[in-house]
Amino acid sequence: MWLIDRLVEQHIAEAQKNGELDDLSGSGKKLVLDDDSHVPPGLRAAYRLMKNSGYLPPELEIRREAVELDQLLAGLTPDDDSYDQHAKRLVLLEMKLRQAGMSTTFLRGDYGDRVHRHFKGKEDV
Repeated sequence: MWLIDRLVEQHIAEAQKNGELDDLSGSGKKLVLDDDSHVPPGLRAAYRLMKNSGYLPPELEIRREAVELDQLLAGLTPDDDSYDQHAKRLVLLEMKLRQAGMSTTFLRGDYGDRVHRHFKGKEDV
């Protein structure tokens, strides 16, 4: 066992003994673990730390932004002042996702027809 593992176990045992862990949320409930089988074992702890701190890899951050823009555009009409700006940003994000090798089929609902029809024939896109 690693030295740091021993220190952690010691601190946990002391906290349990002092009752510091008695009122934790979820206590006594089944632990739900994410499936991280696709992550190499040596990187799982680091990935879990990044996930728990709210970090997203750049590709997933772009995907999140694309989904938000798609939802925003669904509430706008093409004659809205900000529609072109948001639609152009969404097209750019879609290209970045494709370059990263990610599928963009999640944007193929109303968005695909709506935005591509909107820009058809426009040269400044």
